[in-house]
Amino acid sequence: MSLLAPIRSRVGSLWSDDDLRRLNLAFEKAESAHEGQLRKSGDPYITHPVAVAEILIDLGLDCATICAALLHDTVEDTAYSLHQLRLDFGDEIADLVDGVTKLDRLTYGPTAEAETVRKMIVAMSRDLRVLIIKLADRLHNARTWEFVAPESAARKARETLDIYAPLAHRLGINTMKWELEDLSFRTLEPKKYEEIDRLIGERSPQRDVLTREVIELLS
Repeated sequence: MSLLAPIRSRVGSLWSDDDLRRLNLAFEKAESAHEGQLRKSGDPYITHPVAVAEILIDLGLDCATICAALLHDTVEDTAYSLHQLRLDFGDEIADLVDGVTKLDRLTYGPTAEAETVRKMIVAMSRDLRVLIIKLADRLHNARTWEFVAPESAARKARETLDIYAPLAHRLGINTMKWELEDLSFRTLEPKKYEEIDRLIGERSPQRDVLTREVIELLS
């Protein structure tokens, strides 16, 4: 439950007691379902849905979305069934998890037109929160591409640039769009990324000085 502490501390004064009970139950069910599973990094699998939930907390999403984020891989990757999830949490959370599961089962062939795939994803998602959970899922996975095979990371990075970053842009989640693009570029063009990062780092002190001068002038 210590993994859940940062989330509880951020929503404790905003959510009802019933919401907090649902949050605890979602974490307990996810932790139990994923018991024994590990990420490519070697971390317990439960760290992934918790990280996805934290990304969504930063975006101000509601309790149902956060609970669905904690549970988003259970139906696809564990013995925890959608039927049981629906009994435990009700239709709203079950439908969100089901929607994410269906998106996970989409395959993107090399000839797939990105615009067509984006439209298909939107059409499949009756609730925009499904897409936002999926974007948060992709973002956390992108943060850990260093632990997967280079070929797989490159394929996912290209897919992210073609599909997920534009979706984040269309939904107005620019912080997510920028990070998805940044992580994808670093994976696909590591040498160019390092050079640009170096140049930005060299100019950062100058920008900091200018920023302080502007703040003092405005003050």
